[in-house]
Amino acid sequence: MADDIRITGKELLSSNWSKLWKYSVEIKQKDGSIQKQEREVYDHGNGAAILLYNQERGTVILTRQFRLPSYVNGNGEGYLIEACAGLLDKDSPEDAIRREAEEETGYRVHEVRKVFETYMSPGTLTELLYLFVAGYDDTMKVNEGGGLDSEQENIEVIELPFADAVAMMASGKIRDSKTIILLQYALLNKLV
Repeated sequence: MADDIRITGKELLSSNWSKLWKYSVEIKQKDGSIQKQEREVYDHGNGAAILLYNQERGTVILTRQFRLPSYVNGNGEGYLIEACAGLLDKDSPEDAIRREAEEETGYRVHEVRKVFETYMSPGTLTELLYLFVAGYDDTMKVNEGGGLDSEQENIEVIELPFADAVAMMASGKIRDSKTIILLQYALLNKLV
């Protein structure tokens, strides 16, 4: 931890799906003075996301699911189109994303390539998200995907041409940041 930052208090405000903490912190400024802040921080663990792509067919696998925070913030239908993602749940990022890919999309991927680590909303969330890409083909499909009932997941699996996904990103039909990052990575690196 940095010598010029001191946490002076930590209070648990909520412990439901994630933990909401209230922190008191003192930060030494450039002029030597101490600034005191209080911030609320959500901690629900780190996660991983993956863009599955088929270079030969020029397609990608995405998911569509209801996201309450987007709904209460003006997304009238409440559904987002996203890259497959999930929490690490004490697994390595690579193992977690293989598990999530199979649960959500139905594809069993073995070779995954990490392309980024990113804080998606560092003003509020502790989550570090590991972003991956992997090729897929029909031989890797082991089930229909859709997520786990025990996690209240009801995920639609979408296979679409990469050009359509890029157009959906440009038009605002894809608004999820991890998905935009992965689609732009695929575009810049000519994966599809």
